[in-house]
Amino acid sequence: MPDDRLLSAWRDGDEDAGVELFERYYDAISRFFRSKAWDSAPDLIQRTFLACLESRARIREGTAFRSYLFGVARNILLEHYRGKRRDGDRIDFMERSVEDFGPTPSSILGREQETQLLLQALRRIPIDAQTVLELYFWENMTAKEIADALQIPEGTLRTRIRRAKQLLEQQLAALAKTPKLLQSTVSDLESWAQSLRSALKER
Repeated sequence: MPDDRLLSAWRDGDEDAGVELFERYYDAISRFFRSKAWDSAPDLIQRTFLACLESRARIREGTAFRSYLFGVARNILLEHYRGKRRDGDRIDFMERSVEDFGPTPSSILGREQETQLLLQALRRIPIDAQTVLELYFWENMTAKEIADALQIPEGTLRTRIRRAKQLLEQQLAALAKTPKLLQSTVSDLESWAQSLRSALKER
């Protein structure tokens, strides 16, 4: 059943429809947090679905559920990082990266070098840029869906995608130990992104 029909049924009191929606997107929300807040991921996943449950009546008609859910997840993530800093209300997530708040999870290490490199590079770019690329590469969301999730115009989102790719490539170049590793990663970025997606799902 399409998301919009499940959402409508859920808002009308069909709890099974809500359960199906949550199950449909659990893995995606898990990936979202595991790449950015490794140790805190279980709690943040739970908080996201709870917030969605509590706000279901406020989801605007015509809003794609997936976009809404990732918008909630992003807000939960930013609240999490604001709570870790005394100056949390002044953090600029267009500038600060996940690595600014903690090291890369070591449990991913030992996989392909390209996968390790990509995770490290993603965690070095600003959190908003990382989010945009992960929704684009991992969840195959359209520009409009991502723009809706971030509550920005679609044109602005397309500019951010281009900029995020540039930032990622800069970090890949800075981190790659050899030109061969850099070329291998950049030339098949989408495949390595899918490999990292799978790695995060398995953990």
